[in-house]
Amino acid sequence: MARAGVTTERLTRAGAELADEVGFEQVTVSALARRFDVKVASLYSHVRNSHDLRTRIALLALEELADRAADALAGRAGKDALTALANVYRDYAHEHPGRYTAAQFRLDPATAAASAGVRHAQMTRAILRGYDLAEPDQTHAVRLLGSVFHGYVTLEMGGGFSHSAPDTQETWSRTLDALDALLRNWPAP
Repeated sequence: MARAGVTTERLTRAGAELADEVGFEQVTVSALARRFDVKVASLYSHVRNSHDLRTRIALLALEELADRAADALAGRAGKDALTALANVYRDYAHEHPGRYTAAQFRLDPATAAASAGVRHAQMTRAILRGYDLAEPDQTHAVRLLGSVFHGYVTLEMGGGFSHSAPDTQETWSRTLDALDALLRNWPAP
């Protein structure tokens, strides 16, 4: 029997909070049961296992990120849109490190196709239309942007840039300037 007040949504949100506190890799059904002060078995009526819980957290993180990106991109184009999208990812990673990691969680193809990850790709492609990129270059550019955003944020959060000047914000701004210049001057195949 389900414990009063415990729902799948509440468990998912609590799991996301736990991920931000202790790291996404540490989130398990057992850890969540301790947080709710219930027996592990009582949570299995809401989530199948730790993989199911992590998948739900990943879907939540993708949805939150997509909502933030949509708000940030409204009415923007070109470099302004590129910068807004990049800042959404970076800010979200700093505010919610566990959820940001969850957003990178590998989903099965059907789950991924039904997730907010599709919205991320659509928004990125909308930005790239302003740079007049056709396929397959548009797909290459989507992958490039994802790699740069994620790579920079991961290195920054891991302390990879803390040992030297200039400030990471200055480097971030210059990186976005360079991406804009590259997209405006995309190399011919």
